Amino acid sequence: MKIKKEVKQERVSGAQKRFIIVVLHSIRQLSQIIMSQESKKEDIIAPKLLIDKPSDFRFHAAYLAYSEAWDKTASQETKSRLNEIIESLSKNEIDYQNFYEKINQYRMNFRPELTRSRAFIETQRKKEWRRKTAKSERNARHRR
Repeated sequence: MKIKKEVKQERVSGAQKRFIIVVLHSIRQLSQIIMSQESKKEDIIAPKLLIDKPSDFRFHAAYLAYSEAWDKTASQETKSRLNEIIESLSKNEIDYQNFYEKINQYRMNFRPELTRSRAFIETQRKKEWRRKTAKSERNARHRR
């Protein structure tokens, strides 16, 4: 009998069950609201600005740099930052040097070959080139 009484006392009453269910339900609703707000932040899509001026060569070149960086990035935050930079250039709030300084951090991520300080170009003298072509022609004649 003592065991049954202890079990009955440990059981949760109907009112307590309802209270727990209500609390759990409200927690679930709050978590859904928070998740939906986080997804709304990610869903904000920064549109690509179409403010190109082909008649102005300097601005057109800057717009092409912006467009390339905008196309290659997947982050909406980066895209909105790129939009701000090109807008400030179009409104003459910044000059071209500042524009390229700001946009280069987003462009360097896509071109690791540009991080090298100097490009190596191999050259050949005309005399050496003639010797090599004459040799390859002789070898081609004898292969026939």
